[in-house]
Amino acid sequence: MYTSSTISDVLRWLETRPDIHTVRAAACDLNGVMRGKRIPADQAIKIMENKLRMPLSVAGLDIWGGDIDNNPMVFKTGDVDGIAAWTGRNILPVEWTAHPTAFLPVWLQDDAGMPYLGDPRRALAAVLARYKALGLTPVTAVELEFHLVDASGDVPKGAKSPITGRNLDTAAAMAMEELDQFEAYFHEVYAACRQQDIPVDTTIAENGSGQFEINLGHLPDALRAADDAVFFKRTVKGIARKHGFAASFMAKPYGNFSGNGLHIHMSLLDRDGNNVFDDGTDQGTDMMRHAVGGMLAGMAESTLIFAPHYNSYRRLRPNSYAPTSVAWGYENRMVAVRIPGGPHQARRIEHRVAGADANPYLVMAAMLGSALIGIERTISPGDPRRADAYADDLPKLPNSWRAAADAFEAGPMVADIFAPELVQSMLACKRQEMDIFAAHVSPFEHQTYLESV
Repeated sequence: MYTSSTISDVLRWLETRPDIHTVRAAACDLNGVMRGKRIPADQAIKIMENKLRMPLSVAGLDIWGGDIDNNPMVFKTGDVDGIAAWTGRNILPVEWTAHPTAFLPVWLQDDAGMPYLGDPRRALAAVLARYKALGLTPVTAVELEFHLVDASGDVPKGAKSPITGRNLDTAAAMAMEELDQFEAYFHEVYAACRQQDIPVDTTIAENGSGQFEINLGHLPDALRAADDAVFFKRTVKGIARKHGFAASFMAKPYGNFSGNGLHIHMSLLDRDGNNVFDDGTDQGTDMMRHAVGGMLAGMAESTLIFAPHYNSYRRLRPNSYAPTSVAWGYENRMVAVRIPGGPHQARRIEHRVAGADANPYLVMAAMLGSALIGIERTISPGDPRRADAYADDLPKLPNSWRAAADAFEAGPMVADIFAPELVQSMLACKRQEMDIFAAHVSPFEHQTYLESV
């Protein structure tokens, strides 16, 4: 678990970096977008003394940064300001911009110091407080997939290899050659992550054109792990721009290649540091199975969290390595919840539903919140799936954005995990985005229908 920094730590660091003239302060909104302000470096103390103000509605903007039409935080309150409170995370160097800068993460609270529960980071903190009250500590690790793309045209292509100058255009699962061709880029990503104390682990080329996966280390602090995932995405995208291409965490940038997932591994420690999922066998404990049962019980109603965008549902298709059914199993990569093999001391759960386009704070809150409900209510997961995870006899995830929103609105476990402010804001945000997408006619529709019907 990381130690929070002090104001003195940050000010001393800034004194060693006279080349840094500005600092960014930002909070994460519902869509996982960082929103905040650029501050002169000599005024950074305002951030750490909680004197920086931002509208509380900034947590609930749509994907284009627009206000939500019926957001009560905007029109009924006059778009009231709150406090952008420093999270205590050490200052994060940002070396990939035109001029070096640094970043201080914040989260939102009201003037009385009460957390604003529409803030996604606050939602995860509330779930973790419930674990702490029971003497339990989740240990989590995040795996993130992304594509390096040439975004110079209207339609993205695989990024140009710095070695060959050709655009990547084939699936190259586990190909060392692709990693080697982009070595300068990955070297800089790893260096930036070390500077920011983000525990990067293994990198592999994945099964898509220009697709890669980087794993982050296991941490006994899920809030820190979610922070790391958010900062990691920002770093990967920022350094890609510096190298002349783009990095995309879009769930399905290409229809004929694999999509990008956000997989989360979870084990659980008791007060003595014992893994309560380990019973010395490959099967794991009853508590582990009850956690799986809770995840499965809350999965359909939480799909809007795991697949929050129009494009997300292109990834959740049969026979695509992305789950479409509510199922679990041992060493089965086709199911929604997998129990990996390996030493029994490391027995853990892997949640495989979310796309890389999802908000890591909300994904982790939904996953951990439903697991805790499963433990408290001793929910059985049923039998593990040993073969086809796409079979018709299995309950299905919502297969459309609108169906997912309806399930989220009606979900009893969603209401148990998330504050009403966040649920209402999420629904209003997503339904506004749905309406905007519905009003746009795609070029493919014109090509298909303009003169043929």
